[in-house]
Amino acid sequence: MCPAIGHTLPHLATQEYISMTLVNRQFLLAARPHGMVKETDFELATSDVPSITEGQALVRTRYISLDPSMRGQMENRADYVAPIQIGDVMRARGVGEIVDSKSDALRIGALAWGAFGMQDYAVVNADAPQFRLLAEGEDPELALGVLGGTGLTAYFGMLQVGLPKAGDVVVVSGAAGATGSVAGQIAKIKGCTVFGMAGSDEKCAWLTELGFDGVVNYKTENVATALDTLCPNGMNIFFDNVGGEILDLCLDRLQLHSRVVLCGGISRYNATGELAGPKNYFNLIFRRSRMEGFLLHDYADQFPQAVREMRSWIDAGRLQSRTTVIEGFEKLPRALIKLFEGGNIGKMMVRTD
Repeated sequence: MCPAIGHTLPHLATQEYISMTLVNRQFLLAARPHGMVKETDFELATSDVPSITEGQALVRTRYISLDPSMRGQMENRADYVAPIQIGDVMRARGVGEIVDSKSDALRIGALAWGAFGMQDYAVVNADAPQFRLLAEGEDPELALGVLGGTGLTAYFGMLQVGLPKAGDVVVVSGAAGATGSVAGQIAKIKGCTVFGMAGSDEKCAWLTELGFDGVVNYKTENVATALDTLCPNGMNIFFDNVGGEILDLCLDRLQLHSRVVLCGGISRYNATGELAGPKNYFNLIFRRSRMEGFLLHDYADQFPQAVREMRSWIDAGRLQSRTTVIEGFEKLPRALIKLFEGGNIGKMMVRTD
């Protein structure tokens, strides 16, 4: 848990004071990445602190989230969201402090979670779809992790797509990441036997601490052999964050009426050339199983209920989390690269100051 964030501006701060004394640091998209994301794909720029109008507030970001989905948004293709254009501020969720307000619902000094971007300052409205005020004393790292986008992704992916039942055998790839670690714990809460895959002994040890019933270090073990040992009768749910060969191996080990949850495919995000599809997809027919993708914003109207339930699990000690926090706004590009290199355990974020 992190210490409370102090106020760097007086509560009587005015827009005029802010505009005269501060600048807004921003990371812009400088180039479309080819292969692995590079620091030269970003440009550090400064601009004036934006002005607010009636009903709005100005947020000073304190933590910025790094997520695998940011890689796809840097490309020039429209998938589930429009691509970031060259010269645009990089999109990112964050936690920030309200430092100026013209809204009765948004008091100065309050902390908020939202899609603020890779920048120091952002303008928000109280009714924005990706925005919520933190409860008094709520840990910003928790709000950005388990109770933020990655935790919510795990919640809806596991519960509404995976549909776990007590006694199910569940396998999670990328299990030591921000989403996989929560997805696996939710399956345990629902009475499942859960196995996880991760890329280091340290990550595997952490998953064991979380209560996973077995773990596979995919970098040092034969994954096929390990899966056959851990779940000799196959699996009921495969929660996939990786794709590629791992997906094929799990498609080959489905029980009847299994569910494959397509959450992510980090093995392909920085790949070049033609991407091979899964070879074993026909096993979905033989096993009368279902493979389904999903997007978090489809469940936006259910966010408050999900946050309440996960907070109750946290308070009861049934849901744990871990964060990898990089210090310094200027480290944002390097932190995103480190995420794709597997340099995080749990949620990756940058504390901006």
